[in-house]
Amino acid sequence: MHGLMMEAPLLIKNIAQHAETQHFGREIVSITLDEGHHKYTVGECLRRARRVSNSLKSLKVSETATIGTLAWNDYRHLELYYGVSCSGKVLHTINPRLFEEQLIYIINHAEDEVLFFDPAFASLIERIAPECAMVKMYVELTGTSSPSQIKVDNLLTYEALLSDNSDEYNWPDLHENTASSLCYTSGTTGNPKGVLYSHRSTVLHSYAVSLPDSASLSALDSILAVVPMFHVNAWGYPYAGLMVGAKLVFPGPKLGDPETLVNLINNEGVTIAGGVPTVWTGLLNYLRESGRSLGKMDRTIIGGSAAPLSMIEEFRDNHNVRVLHGWGMTEMSPIGVINQPIEATQNLRGDELRKQLVKQGRPIPGIEVKIVDDDGRSLPWDGSAYGALKTRGPWVCSSYYKFDVAGGSTHSEDGWFDTGDVATIDRQGYVKITDRTKDVIKSGGEWISSIDLENIAMSHPEINECAVIGMYHPKWEERPLLVVVSANPNEELKISVLRWFEGKVAKWWIPEDLVFVSELPFTATGKVSKLSLRKNMDDYKFPGT
Repeated sequence: MHGLMMEAPLLIKNIAQHAETQHFGREIVSITLDEGHHKYTVGECLRRARRVSNSLKSLKVSETATIGTLAWNDYRHLELYYGVSCSGKVLHTINPRLFEEQLIYIINHAEDEVLFFDPAFASLIERIAPECAMVKMYVELTGTSSPSQIKVDNLLTYEALLSDNSDEYNWPDLHENTASSLCYTSGTTGNPKGVLYSHRSTVLHSYAVSLPDSASLSALDSILAVVPMFHVNAWGYPYAGLMVGAKLVFPGPKLGDPETLVNLINNEGVTIAGGVPTVWTGLLNYLRESGRSLGKMDRTIIGGSAAPLSMIEEFRDNHNVRVLHGWGMTEMSPIGVINQPIEATQNLRGDELRKQLVKQGRPIPGIEVKIVDDDGRSLPWDGSAYGALKTRGPWVCSSYYKFDVAGGSTHSEDGWFDTGDVATIDRQGYVKITDRTKDVIKSGGEWISSIDLENIAMSHPEINECAVIGMYHPKWEERPLLVVVSANPNEELKISVLRWFEGKVAKWWIPEDLVFVSELPFTATGKVSKLSLRKNMDDYKFPGT
């Protein structure tokens, strides 16, 4: 027997229509290269998004065209989010931090018909355009009357394109499984892989992220989107923010500048921000040096890589900001788990609280998780058993876009996505990521968590950044090596840091040695590249071996 309810499809246009009727006057604030500080309303944004839809029609792109963007976080990029997807086209957000060879590969693999780009990337466009034969038109995201003086055929400016088109456009009633956007993983080996999101998955993810036990978003919030819009749709804030009626604040090309971020947080009444630990390391350093505060901001979601306990405590103790530790992946739209308290954890104190804070969190509604051993058998949720983390849910990808290996499936035979992470899950369902499968350290047959060691090291007052990697040892097969960035590297500090671990972990977990470096290698999404780090340390040998 079927229920007698209306079969309304889950579409991004419904988010837009709700925002227009309920939140039309809510502000959207952006930093842009050509205008500096820009402000307008949700209503103005969505009227211009309809101009985008008409503009694509005037450019005679195909009905299901893929439209590329190389752009920062600002209002024009937001207009493309809605104007492209709501018209039935696919928004392909491209990470400009990738190598040029990777950019050329994904633009061609996605078959982008139009490429919108920020003026900051004009010279990059000029270099790669000859290798991107499928792109019919390039549109520079600027308000100037003439585009940058670059040698690219079929070049327009965004504002000129929009001015020639109407803001009257009836977005179609699409099937909810219609593709809406495309994002490629940064990948450390092989070519990047495309994750193709649907309207349904995006809307469901928006609902789930907004729930009280997730990011707890509401019309009273002001959201600073620090995570780039070219990376997993800025973790869904451009959709969830409009849906709930929150103010949206975009730092544009200044998303890595601590002073700009603090100015926006204070001037725009920001209550929540989301970003990776590397951004917050710089922001906290700036706050210490400047003595400034974070105004109304009361929480931040930190993901991408594990947030050190010292960072979580500094936000809490010095700025009254609660860190909501989170975890997800490009393949998960991306949010999977968030560390919100439940009755059993809300009154924890001391060491028990500290242990709880470094966990990534519980699955948000719609996401299922499990951990398995090497033979694929499910492991207990006891907080001790380590296993490969698997997940499934309505916003988890089922296969990569045009992926030609093993039929393109990302699933194992039981229909679960293998995340490539190693984790524990406790009795309350809290997930703690201990390593990437490829980064796990096995010493004498026993696992050592590099993330736990990095958290301890980062609490040392003289360490700026660090990473732990497993290196060959003739007796133990592997031992942990601590690689440190410090303003004052010396032998005394090395001894001090290694002693710092005593009493905090088992003795056999303590890093075998410490090496100072001037900087750590990072991936295009701001994570430490342990693959590159291991290559850099290829000639290293532990003392006495």
